Amino acid sequence: MKWINFLLLAVFLALMLYAASGLPGRADAAAPFNRDLSPAGTPNAASYYIHNSYKDARTPNMVTVVLVDYRGYDTLGEVAVIFTAGLICYLILSRPRKNNETG
Repeated sequence: MKWINFLLLAVFLALMLYAASGLPGRADAAAPFNRDLSPAGTPNAASYYIHNSYKDARTPNMVTVVLVDYRGYDTLGEVAVIFTAGLICYLILSRPRKNNETG
């Protein structure tokens, strides 16, 4: 039975290596991610955040402005999900264990 696990692991490893071989190289200017950027001077969401974050929120840290002011509800939802998962883990792991010994 162990050989089936090793075979499945080898197949999964081969699949991952095959998938990774199709990825573009690091800092490849012709990669789709880099090609889809808007040309210089064209307004887009990222340039709006860069140029207007201080004017909109009067906070010098642009990351804080994006996470709290522009995406506040999204960040609140993510924090709620993580808190709920942590609380559930705590409640499951802190349950008293039943003693199965008879005596």
